[in-house]
Amino acid sequence: MKEVWDTIVIGGGQAGLALGYHLQKNGLRFLILEANERAVGSWPNYYDSLKLFSPARFSSLPGMKFPGAGDHYPLRDEVIRYLQKYAKQFRLPIQTNQRVESVEKTGDTFTIRTVSGNTYLSRTVINATGAFQHPYMPVIKGREKFRGNILHSSEYRNPTPFVNQRVVVVGAGNSAVQIAAELAEVSKTSLAVLRPVKFVKQRILGRDLHFWIRALGFDTFPIWRFGGVVPRSRAVIDLGQYKERLAAGKPDQRLMFSSFHADGVIWPDGTTERVDTVIFATGYRPHLVHLRNMGALDSEGRPLQTAGISTTVPGLYYVGLEGQRSFASATLRGVGPDAKFVVQKLLRHLKK
Repeated sequence: MKEVWDTIVIGGGQAGLALGYHLQKNGLRFLILEANERAVGSWPNYYDSLKLFSPARFSSLPGMKFPGAGDHYPLRDEVIRYLQKYAKQFRLPIQTNQRVESVEKTGDTFTIRTVSGNTYLSRTVINATGAFQHPYMPVIKGREKFRGNILHSSEYRNPTPFVNQRVVVVGAGNSAVQIAAELAEVSKTSLAVLRPVKFVKQRILGRDLHFWIRALGFDTFPIWRFGGVVPRSRAVIDLGQYKERLAAGKPDQRLMFSSFHADGVIWPDGTTERVDTVIFATGYRPHLVHLRNMGALDSEGRPLQTAGISTTVPGLYYVGLEGQRSFASATLRGVGPDAKFVVQKLLRHLKK
C-alpha cells in the first residue's frame, strides 16, 4: 500500500523551507517537492546585482540567522547560499526535479502527480510555490509590429548586452528602478511609468526603514482578521541614491508610452522614438494550474483563501503569497511567521 503523508509541500524555496522547519518541529511526516535541481526558489532567476531591500538582521528564516553584519544588505547569491545551507542544516526531506502537474482530492486524501511520473498521497497539501513564478507583461498596442527586443525583468541579468542601446524600462517598483539605474550607466535609458515613482528613505533617524516598520507593527499587522485586504506598497526604497539619479536624468522618467511602432515607441504627446529594447518590470501573476481541477481557484486563477487557508478545499493551504497575512508575507522575513500559523491550522485539521 502506498504511503500516505501528513502533508506534501509543493515548492522548495524560502516558503517551503520555512514550512519544513515548522513541520519538522511538530513531528509531522512530510515531503517537500521542488520542481528544479536546487531548493532555492526563484532567486537564481533574478538579475545579478539584485540586493535585498531589508538588511540581514530582518531577512532570516526561522531557526537560523542570516550570516554577516546585521546592517548588511544581502545580494542575490548570498541569499541562494543561505537557502542551501538552511536545507542542509535542518536535513529537510526535499525531493528535487519533481514539478507538480496536478493535485486531486478524493475523500480525505490528496493525490499529487508530478511531470516526472511520480505519485504521492497525503492528508493535506501546502502550496509554497510563491508569488514570482509567472511573469506578467501588459498588452500594449502595436507590440506585434515592434522589431526590437522585448523582455520581462525576469529575463534580465546584467547591462552587458545593452551597452550603447536605447532602452525603455516599464514599471515604477523597486526592480524597475534598480534595473533602469544600472542600465543608465551604459545606455540611454528611460523609465516609463503610469505615475511618478514614489520613494521612501532607506534609513530614518539612523535606523533602517524595516526597524520602524517592525517596531510600529506595520510589518505583521493582521489586516485580514478585520476583513481587510493587505494593501501593496508602491513606494521604492532608496537603496542607492536612486532618487538623485532619476532627478539627474540617469535614467529619465517619462509617462508610459501609448503604443509601439516598428522601430520603437510612441509617447503620449505623439512623438515617435527609435528604441532597441523594452524591458517590462511589471511583476508576476498567480500560476497555480496544478490546483485548477479542485475548485481551489477563482476565474482569474487566484487562490480562494484567507490567511493561507483554502476557503473551498479543506486540507489545502498556502504560504508565500503576496499579502497573504501581512505586508511581509512573500519575503524572507515574512514566510516564517506565516508558515508557523499555517502549520498550527494544519495540525488542528489532522486531529479532526
